[in-house]
Amino acid sequence: MPDGRDVMAHTLRAEPGVELTVLDLGATVQRLRVPTRDGHPLDVVLGYSDVASYLSPTNPYVGATVGRYANRIAGGRFTLDGKTYPLTTNEADTCLHGGTEGFHLRLWTVVDQAADSLTLELVSPDGDQGFPGELTARAAYRVAGDTVTIELSAACDAPTVVSLTNHAYFNLGGPESGSAEDHLLAVDADTYLPVDPRAIPLGRLDPVAGTPFDFTTPAAIGHRARHHHPQVLRVAGIDHAYHLRGEGLRRAARLEHPDSGRFLEISTDQPSLQVYTGNRLDGTLNGRDGRLLRQSDGIALETQRHPDAPNQPAFPSPVLNPGETYRSITTWRLGSS
Repeated sequence: MPDGRDVMAHTLRAEPGVELTVLDLGATVQRLRVPTRDGHPLDVVLGYSDVASYLSPTNPYVGATVGRYANRIAGGRFTLDGKTYPLTTNEADTCLHGGTEGFHLRLWTVVDQAADSLTLELVSPDGDQGFPGELTARAAYRVAGDTVTIELSAACDAPTVVSLTNHAYFNLGGPESGSAEDHLLAVDADTYLPVDPRAIPLGRLDPVAGTPFDFTTPAAIGHRARHHHPQVLRVAGIDHAYHLRGEGLRRAARLEHPDSGRFLEISTDQPSLQVYTGNRLDGTLNGRDGRLLRQSDGIALETQRHPDAPNQPAFPSPVLNPGETYRSITTWRLGSS
């Protein structure tokens, strides 16, 4: 780190099965290796090989745990219990993924570790990026066979808002395959959240039927992300939240690489899934293999509370009170058909 502190990489293994490497910087997923038929494990997430890239202001949150509030809060402010809290803004007047010094830029503390699991903790003080109350957040990773489980939790000492997520970018063809546009995506949602020109939800749920946002049956990402639909043009691809069917831990999405048959199934207990086609991967940073990361080289599938929910009472409440525990569980199951 710039102040001389070391960044540690922790590798979790399931024998036989997946291998996950997590950095204590940002509780970041740096690598996710899966077995292949030829016996050579394949990395299926984007990542960097140096700390400077993770700290870069142009890093689009590659692999990071983001917070205190994932996604966007409009106007860089929200009102809670009659008081308005101004936040740091890092996307025009918007607070994105926790603000200018979000959780992705912090060194988390290891509180528990085993061969197949890792738990990291971060204490965010009262007023951090403008958010009220001290928040103690934890990110717990566990691998077992073909599955990665991510449990994000938090407790506070004063009412606040919280939504944490992991921002991994997946490319099931591996880093040398280039674009993920050929991947087939299915999302278990019948509605999505249309956005304004600032990518802030308009406060309503629109049906996906008849739009390029319809992934109720598997569809190639590239065609949809380059559609002429006004909502696609508005954010130069897909960068929209889906309102998932059902409640509790259930499947949210399936991603498949047609050439290899590799697939990823994501399950979550969260109400929303942000589908992001890497629209801002602009070639300014190199991936681990030295290749420039460009648009659609990976797709992020972020399980979370609804974006801008602190300002939109029609969405499920993101408020956390003292004595309560925020908890989010997400699983990634990887396999080959």
